[in-house]
Amino acid sequence: MPTPTDRVRAAYRRIAEVDRPEVWTHLRPEQELANEAKAMEGWIAAGSNMPLAGTLVAVKDNIDVAGLPTTAGCPEFAYTPDTTATAVQRLVDAGALVLGKTNLDQFATGLVGTRSPYGAVRNALDPERISGGSSAGSAVAVALGIADIGVGTDTAGSGRVPAALHGIVGLKPTLGLVPATGVVPAARPYDCVTVFAADLETGREALAEMIGPDRKDAYSRDWPADVRLGPRFPATVAVPTAAGLEPLSAAERAAFHAAADLLRDAGARTMEVDVAPLLEAARLLYDGALVAERYAAVGEFLESGAESADPTVSGIIVPAGRIPAHALAADQHRLARYRADARSLLTGFDALLLPTTVGHPTLAEVAADPVGENSRLGTYTNFVNLLDMAAVAVPAGEADGHTFGVSLIGEAFEDQVLLDLAATLTGEAPGEPVSEQGMDAEQGVRLAVFGAHLRGQPLNGQLTRLGARFEEATTTTADYRMVALPTTPPKPGVLRVEHGGRALRCEVWAISRAELGTFLVHLPAPMMLGPVTLADGRTVVGFGCQASAAEGAEDITEHGGWSAYLESREGVGGPPPTGGGQARAER
Repeated sequence: MPTPTDRVRAAYRRIAEVDRPEVWTHLRPEQELANEAKAMEGWIAAGSNMPLAGTLVAVKDNIDVAGLPTTAGCPEFAYTPDTTATAVQRLVDAGALVLGKTNLDQFATGLVGTRSPYGAVRNALDPERISGGSSAGSAVAVALGIADIGVGTDTAGSGRVPAALHGIVGLKPTLGLVPATGVVPAARPYDCVTVFAADLETGREALAEMIGPDRKDAYSRDWPADVRLGPRFPATVAVPTAAGLEPLSAAERAAFHAAADLLRDAGARTMEVDVAPLLEAARLLYDGALVAERYAAVGEFLESGAESADPTVSGIIVPAGRIPAHALAADQHRLARYRADARSLLTGFDALLLPTTVGHPTLAEVAADPVGENSRLGTYTNFVNLLDMAAVAVPAGEADGHTFGVSLIGEAFEDQVLLDLAATLTGEAPGEPVSEQGMDAEQGVRLAVFGAHLRGQPLNGQLTRLGARFEEATTTTADYRMVALPTTPPKPGVLRVEHGGRALRCEVWAISRAELGTFLVHLPAPMMLGPVTLADGRTVVGFGCQASAAEGAEDITEHGGWSAYLESREGVGGPPPTGGGQARAER
């Protein structure tokens, strides 16, 4: 396995090989990074826990890294921070190594990657085409195989459009989950720190380290108590009607439908919805008064006459300083109505599947129509942050000779649901929850189930409807007893015993504390929840039963689990006996 030093050397060989200087605004000296890698190897040998040890990171140059200039794509704006942005520092603390700062559409205003005095960032796969922006350099560094992780920002789609144009993954979490401390704002209420990676698992690992509240960020948020940790079963995914896909070419529509077919083949249900209200809301970001947020961020600086200001960027931001306050208030009210409409539209759905972007223009086409081409690229992305939604962008094949991508979009804090569904599209196994840190603290618990709530059993839907997420099949320690209870539907009772027990098979599910409370309210007698010790020594919450209920019940401990017991009854009398008295509580 390559050491961190090996990975650094390989990255700089790749940088020389591809010869793409426009990717970087500041690239750190190779030896400096190699020294950090060598020191890290010593810390690892001494037992330091570094889950991202040797991971190479490219950081968008509107995000602070201590000692490196932050330019936001404008040399006159540059400053050198003393501290690193919270999100990046968390990666560094986990063992990541920062290669340098990457080029971007100036002041993160654009989806093309060409609006920079440091040069237009060319597409990694086709240098005649755009990279997509504004997080252009970070995406290209990943697509070229230089960086493992690209850190970007996303206000209108900048963490997703470049992913689609390169066939990589772009993770745009719920607003505020990743702190924006140390980020030059574009439109502060709608800015989001994002992750690019070649695969979903690598991106998920990085995102999990970056998530968590930060008191220095006024917009920082934590997981709610009732966070959903997984999709329902079967998952239900909204897709646009034919009218909602009209901006696409025929080949792009075919690629989109192929992605929807993958979800259906995996067992998901799809249903058409009218996405027109979402696309209308998207226009507020630039065509309405909300663009005043961009003037609030850097408008005064641009009006001071910076020589390296991009004319298209200035043309968007400077006039926004003349927008009257009442117009901004009116558009904020409109936005609130659109948010309510979006919640209503997606009620009952686990996610909305959309194309990530439309087409893939050449550098020449963008030069000829910089605003028009940019607007087209944001057709399916601009509304997401305005409406406080999360998104995961993944590759979905090719169309018209270029890469094509789709996005799974959901309500705020549905991030893990989206990641699990996205894994279906990429063919990867779902990883650990990105809310892992929160679960270890206040937001969630692990629940061991033994019978009717197992996958494939009649009450499993009670868990999945509450957003519970399957984690693993395992066993308990060897001191448990199982009986068959006469309930409807049949279920086992589990008790801990001093003698005569054995290890029992179970499943562990992750569920939020709030939803576990909902679950507990409807738990019928004689069932109860209590501590259960797993074979690896962990103690989790698990199903048990009152000792009095086990008296006289059939002891089925010898089968080692409920499924094995049910199989043993096939052909010898059918299912276990039931008692109608419990049916009233099963809901």
